[in-house]
Amino acid sequence: MIILPGSVVKVNNPDDIYHDFQGLVQRVSDGKAAVLFEGGNWDKLITFRLSELEIFDPKASK
Repeated sequence: MIILPGSVVKVNNPDDIYHDFQGLVQRVSDGKAAVLFEGGNWDKLITFRLSELEIFDPKASK
């Protein structure tokens, strides 16, 4: 699937500290995506290569 802004994604790179975190894509350019992670009292915007991300369907994981 194509990763577009507004997509919910999961980090699939096991070497990354954000492995298995889920976030919302804010923007996509030059083969990279800025992903917003929200958790309790913190928000963080991190850039990943598109190959490190996969589309995540929260409804399918239940």
